[in-house]
Amino acid sequence: MTEHPGDAPSARSGPREEGLGRPPFPRPRACATLSLVSDSSKRRRSTAPSGSGSGRARAKGDAAGDSVALAAAPYLTRGVELDALLVTVVDSIVEHLDAERGTLYLVDGRSRTLTSVVAHLPELERIRLDFGQGVAGTVAAQGQIIAVSDPGADPRFDASIDRQTGFSTRSMLALPIRDSAGEVIGVLQLLNAGRGQFTLADQAKATTLATSAGQVLQATSLYADLRARSPLEREADPEPSEAVEEPDPSQSQIRPGPKYTFNQIVGESRAMRQVYAIVRKAAGTDATVLITGESGTGKELIARAVHVNSPRREQAFVKVDCTTLPEALIENELFGHERGAFTGAHRTAPGKFEVADGGTLFIDEIGELPLTLQGKLLRVLQDREFERVGGTTTIRTDIRVICATHRDLPAMVDAGAFREDLYYRVRVVPIELPPLRDRGSADRLRLIEHFVDRYGRRHGRPIHRVTKAAQARLLEHDFPGNIRELENCIESAVVLSDEGTIDVDDLPLAPRKAKRGRTQQGSVPTETGQSSGHSGPNLGLQLGDPTLSLAAIERAHIEAVVQACEGNQSEAARRLGIGRNTLARKLGHS
Repeated sequence: MTEHPGDAPSARSGPREEGLGRPPFPRPRACATLSLVSDSSKRRRSTAPSGSGSGRARAKGDAAGDSVALAAAPYLTRGVELDALLVTVVDSIVEHLDAERGTLYLVDGRSRTLTSVVAHLPELERIRLDFGQGVAGTVAAQGQIIAVSDPGADPRFDASIDRQTGFSTRSMLALPIRDSAGEVIGVLQLLNAGRGQFTLADQAKATTLATSAGQVLQATSLYADLRARSPLEREADPEPSEAVEEPDPSQSQIRPGPKYTFNQIVGESRAMRQVYAIVRKAAGTDATVLITGESGTGKELIARAVHVNSPRREQAFVKVDCTTLPEALIENELFGHERGAFTGAHRTAPGKFEVADGGTLFIDEIGELPLTLQGKLLRVLQDREFERVGGTTTIRTDIRVICATHRDLPAMVDAGAFREDLYYRVRVVPIELPPLRDRGSADRLRLIEHFVDRYGRRHGRPIHRVTKAAQARLLEHDFPGNIRELENCIESAVVLSDEGTIDVDDLPLAPRKAKRGRTQQGSVPTETGQSSGHSGPNLGLQLGDPTLSLAAIERAHIEAVVQACEGNQSEAARRLGIGRNTLARKLGHS
């Protein structure tokens, strides 16, 4: 074991010349070893410093900690690959401290281990240390900064990797990274100071930088995995029956270690890893992407991940939701209009295709796009040109289009409700998101912990414990609303809980009437949700009755589904496979 993964010899550029601010060595590229980061994504990364020392020419008034936060700021609220964010943090600190190498360890406080996730030019994929092991492990255990001027004479230093790689460690500075509560969540290790040794001034600057790095880590999806105490872990119960209870098998899945691929996207199940693999491939191209999946599965997050990991990341990400716009306004929203195109059009207005020029246009719920506009969209996808409403001038646009829907588009194609040529044009890169129920208990536990942490901090109500009964209820519920339903459930529980504990009674999960609205084959539900395959007063609608119109049967079914969903039209639209606007129109017809 060692504290600096895979350090290799670096080419020397001769003694440092005084006054030039140039390091005595070319700083190598930092690489991340976070789980599931592909080699191709590492090759794509361009965040490493050039080694010219230009960062040290900043104005003296600039705060070092602020520079770390500013460097990481573009990544914090977006679905970027976490290795890019962490590399940016480490590179910024290494540059400010004028060190040759840097390694970031993330701490798993519950297993009392730490794992290297970012290192400069690593030859070893990953280093895992126990608390107290080596210099970095000692820092994690004691929470104090350690400066080593002569590593060979320090018993805490393990020189085995130096012998394996030929690298020479001449000086070392290791310091804890803490969260806002003071808990150690990481260790930063710097090797070989540019001046020969790390001074007291370096230690003071490093402490400021580490504070900023802690704030950055606390703002990522990794944070819930780094804390020493999880609210999902089983608390000791004084009851004798609890003391002899067999271990809960699900508890072994709570702490699989820090595994995240994209910031703000939680989950590392097999199904989600397959999604991430496609996202990486799609991000490097301008190919049109079609994201499918049930409502609440995170289609917009995945769309943003494709955009922010693409060459268009610095340009606009523009969203159009086809379910929130009346049919008459969708064309105007997409294509814009010329002055005088219609009553009230007092000025020319650009549409989303123009606003998104150079960036990405995300068309959500494309299945709700009227047939009359599908041909115009097809032309934009094929030729990247269009005309505004009421205009004759052809406008060219440079955009990347990402579409999403919860509808069954092939079935709509068969029914004549969606153009077949448009379907094949938008489905160049298909990404199908799994429902929450198919992602396994480990992903669900990660999401629970993530939302408990997020909303506990947002509402100022820290949660220290989620009882076993509450966990069991959350794991057994099918969550037809998927992640959106789980998130809203956890936020409600955080607000309504007492004394920092979420119990089963705090969860707003009413038992669903699964049988309501379901009928026997050959019958149609009435407005009370009962099967109509019998006679009597207030007869329902019988399939095959030649006196009934198709509209009447459709209306009866829609109303029964709405009633089965207890008046929740969004949920009813999801179950019917139509948009909410479409549902509203159909309910409005007599």
